[in-house]
Amino acid sequence: MMQDSKELESAIRRIDNRGYKAYQEIQGEYRFESFTLSIDHVQPDPFAAPSRVRVKVPLSAAGFPAELFRGRGRGIAFCDYLARRFHIAASEGAGEGGGRGKSGPIGIERPGQEILERTSVVIRDRQVEARIVVGLPAYGRRIAGAQALEIFFSRIPAIVEHTFRAPRIDLDALALHVQVKEDADHLRDLLEEHGLVAFVANGAILPRRSGVDERPMTGEPLVPFRSPPSLEVRFDLPHLGTVAGMGLKKGITLIVGGGFHGKSTLLSAIEQGIYDHVPGDGREYVVSTRGAVKIRAEDGRNVQNVDISPFISNLPFGRDTKAFSTADASGSTSQAASIMESLEVGADLLLIDEDTSATNFMIRDHRMQELVAKDREPITPFIDRARTLFTRYGTSAILVVGGSGDYFDIADTVICMHEYVPDDCSARARDISCASASRRNREAGPMEDFRRRVPLRESFDARKGRSEEKVSARGLHTILFGVTPVDLGAVEQLADSAQTTAIGRGMVYATRYMDGSRSLPEVIGLVCNDIRDRGLDVLAPYPRGDMAGFRGFELAAAINRLRTVAMRQVL
Repeated sequence: MMQDSKELESAIRRIDNRGYKAYQEIQGEYRFESFTLSIDHVQPDPFAAPSRVRVKVPLSAAGFPAELFRGRGRGIAFCDYLARRFHIAASEGAGEGGGRGKSGPIGIERPGQEILERTSVVIRDRQVEARIVVGLPAYGRRIAGAQALEIFFSRIPAIVEHTFRAPRIDLDALALHVQVKEDADHLRDLLEEHGLVAFVANGAILPRRSGVDERPMTGEPLVPFRSPPSLEVRFDLPHLGTVAGMGLKKGITLIVGGGFHGKSTLLSAIEQGIYDHVPGDGREYVVSTRGAVKIRAEDGRNVQNVDISPFISNLPFGRDTKAFSTADASGSTSQAASIMESLEVGADLLLIDEDTSATNFMIRDHRMQELVAKDREPITPFIDRARTLFTRYGTSAILVVGGSGDYFDIADTVICMHEYVPDDCSARARDISCASASRRNREAGPMEDFRRRVPLRESFDARKGRSEEKVSARGLHTILFGVTPVDLGAVEQLADSAQTTAIGRGMVYATRYMDGSRSLPEVIGLVCNDIRDRGLDVLAPYPRGDMAGFRGFELAAAINRLRTVAMRQVL
C-alpha cells in the first residue's frame, strides 16, 4: 500500500538508535512530491549487500520529448543515458552518509563504453524507474537515523532532480546519445545488404587506454583510422549523414603486418562492433555483423558431446570426436569445440587471432607434413576448413596472421597494417601466392553436417545447500551457478559485468524450455525472444537493477562451459 513520505520520516525517527534489524519496518512504497520511492529489500546488517530501492518518476512530469524514447532502440539509448547521469550524480556524493560497513553509499550499476539494454533504468507503466542500492547507515549495529533521513530526504531527491528532470539535462547530449545508437544500428543493418561483415569508419579511434580501461587512448602517438581507397565504402545514416570507411566483404579476410603495428587492435575493434558505443568512444561507427564470434584456444575447458570431427579425428585409443566430451580440453580441441558450438547457434563471422590460438590448430606446414604423415595427425587445421565453412555454411572469417603466408592461398582480402595504417595488399598477396606456391598439402576431407545437441534439464542444478537457487556473477568472467563456477575468461566479447549477471539468470530461465527434445539453438532462441518481447525483467523473480543485455552466443557459451551440463545428440 502506498504511503506518504511523512510516514517514512516518522518511521526512521521512531527506529533511530535501535538495533539494525529495525530497518525492516521502513520497507514499502512512499509517495514524495515529485517521485515514488519503493524500498523493496532491506539489508539484514550493515555489512551485508546494500538494500534494494526503486525511484519512479512519471514521464509526464519528467518532461522529456517523447521522440527521444519512442521505440525499442531509442528507449534503450534513453535509459542508458539516464543511468549514466544517475551514476555521476550519485558518485559525486560517494562517502557521504556516515556509518560503518556498507552503510551510506547510494549506487547504481556503472555503465561502460557500450550502449546496452539495462535494468538499472527502465521505462514501464509510463514512468521512468531507477533501480538503485542504498547502504542504510548505522554506527556499530545501531541505526543512524539522522543519516538515513539525509539519504532519503536530501540526497536521493537531489539525484532524482539532476537525473530525471528535462530542464536539468543537456537535451542535446541526450539526443546525440540516442542518435549515435540509431545510426550504428542502421549501419549494422546495411552490412548484409551490401555483402559486408564489418565496417570501420574513417577517423575512428581504435586503441584503448589499457587492457583494463576501454576508454579511447589520448595523446601522442595516436593515428585515426583511414580506409585503403580500394576498400572504402560510403553509407547515408539517418542523423550523421554520409559516413565513409573500410568495408570488409564476406569471405576470408587476413589482417597482417609486423608486430605492434595494430593488427590485434583492429580485430579487437571489430569484435566489439557487435555493440553500439557512446559518443566520444572513437568506435561509434565501427560495426560488425550481429553474428560475429571471437574464437580462441581455451586449455582446460569443459566440452560436452560436441562434434569436432571436421577438425579432430582419429584420436588415440579410438576416442569418438563426433560426440566429443572432456573436462580438460587441449588448446586445439577447445578451439575446435568453440567453432562448432558457435556454428551450432548461428555464427556468421569467426574472429581469430593467431596469438590466442593453438598453433597446430591453425596450420601444419609442408615440412611437418613430411615428418608426421596425415594418418598419424588427428588435426585438420583451420586453413583447410575455412573455405568450406564459408561456402557451405556462409560463415566468414577475419584472422590476424603474422607468421604464415600459406593463408594467402585462401584469402579474399588481405589488409596489411603498418604503424596503425591499413593497406589493401590483396593483389600483392595473390601474386606472391601464385609466384611461390605453397608446398603443403590440403588435409581436409569431406565435411558432414554436424548433429544437433539437446541440453538436459536435470544437469542444471543452481541450488546451494538448502537454498532453492543461488546464481551470481563474480566480476566480468565468472558465474557461480549453485556451487559450480562457470569460467567465461575466454568469452572475449563480454563487455559489462551486468551482462554476466543477466547470463547467469538466463541459464536458469532457459531450463523452462529444456523439455528433452528442443535443441540448444531452439532453447536459446526462445529465451532471446522472451527478452525482446518482455525485457530483461523476465529473467528475475523481482525487479533488479544489475542486469544488461546479452546475445544468444554468450548465453550458449556459458551453458557450454557449465561443468555439470549434459547434452544429448540427435540426428
